[in-house]
Amino acid sequence: MIKPPVPVDELLRLETLRNLKILDTDPEERFDRVTRLARRIFGTPIALVSLVDSDRQWFKSLQGLEVSETPRDVSFCGHAILDDKPMVVNDAQADKRFDDNPLVTQDPHIRFYAGCPLSAPDGSKLGTLCIIDREPRELSDEDLTLLQELGQMIEEELAVATMMHIDSVTGLSNDVGFSIVAKHLLAMCKRTEAAATLLLINISNLHLIRGFMGHETSDRAAIEIAQLLLASFRDSDIVGRVAEGAFAVLLSGSKLDDIETARDRFLNRISDRNEHADMAFELEIACHAVAYHPDKHDDIESLLNEARMLVKENDVDTDTTDEAKSA
Repeated sequence: MIKPPVPVDELLRLETLRNLKILDTDPEERFDRVTRLARRIFGTPIALVSLVDSDRQWFKSLQGLEVSETPRDVSFCGHAILDDKPMVVNDAQADKRFDDNPLVTQDPHIRFYAGCPLSAPDGSKLGTLCIIDREPRELSDEDLTLLQELGQMIEEELAVATMMHIDSVTGLSNDVGFSIVAKHLLAMCKRTEAAATLLLINISNLHLIRGFMGHETSDRAAIEIAQLLLASFRDSDIVGRVAEGAFAVLLSGSKLDDIETARDRFLNRISDRNEHADMAFELEIACHAVAYHPDKHDDIESLLNEARMLVKENDVDTDTTDEAKSA
């Protein structure tokens, strides 16, 4: 058995998936009708909408299978999300990637698998629409086209939520998505009397990058910042792009003094990137932190506004009042 490799965009892929707020939710007819249709069209006993999380594959829709998730290390879908095209395994027992996989040697005894990767609008592969049989079989070109068309139906359902709450350039929550999640987190902190701190990060020279090098280059700068933020802060911290040149991180359970290590880690990565990366531009970053006080901050917007005031006081020239732009 060969474990599925990790995609190169894993951090952003997971951020995009989790921002959908779909993991561990109840079954929905809009997904179930597609898996029922897939099982009927292809005559397979099993059809799934599988979403690949950090250490598991979780089934948003399942027909013909009792378990709601399986480990990612043994997943077929973990392999399928590495490509843009459907992955077909005609006989798992004859494929060295899966010949001794417990999903093959034990229940559900997979022999045939076909999985169509499901992409978010930013291109991240979130999971698959897959069909499974306990007997070897093959698919025709027409069958593969049908599977992809069904996969597009699932992608359209996923995109409804994505377009509302996700920044299309970076895959992070946009200002709306960030505010929705932060609202719930601050309410929890207030109820439990836990600390929280907001960090506002500005790309001070983004307007210059955009002006001299164009939108494609400025988008690449934003993507770099997103990746470095995700690598520097905890999985439990909320990261969003709240304006074209501004990112926010809400850290629950952290006082103002507690965030220094993570902030320094992020800034050191920026310095390393500027010193060693073979890029045509450097990234100029300014960070401003504000501690959450329930008696002072009514909501996440009041926290953000206080951080923006710090930006103005320090003469940071960024578009922190604009909505995040799409590519």
